[in-house]
Amino acid sequence: MYLLIMVLDDSVYLNDVLAAWTEAGVSGVTILESTGLNRVLQRNAPDAAYAGFSQFFSGGRVGHNTLFSVIEDLATAEKAVAATEKVIGSLNKPHTGIVFALPIAQSWGVMNGDEEEVG
Repeated sequence: MYLLIMVLDDSVYLNDVLAAWTEAGVSGVTILESTGLNRVLQRNAPDAAYAGFSQFFSGGRVGHNTLFSVIEDLATAEKAVAATEKVIGSLNKPHTGIVFALPIAQSWGVMNGDEEEVG
């Protein structure tokens, strides 16, 4: 198993990326609102008053979304990356996002499809 993580730079694409991941076989995605270092530093810049004004009119989208999902294999991660790039373009371009997968040594509470969900 792997932990698939994406930091999506522009939250406008969130629903489309989630749909693409679902189609690629990813399920059970957890989404956090997050902010990177550069955006925090920009907020504290001398012209931060103007940045706040522009954020007001842009719908308040100032941060990123960080997506987490436990997946079975790297093939699923590769499908998710390809699907993501169909939505937002190449991840090698600036201001798109990053995706990475980490191996999971052990997990608890993760359903593997054999158990019945309670509740």
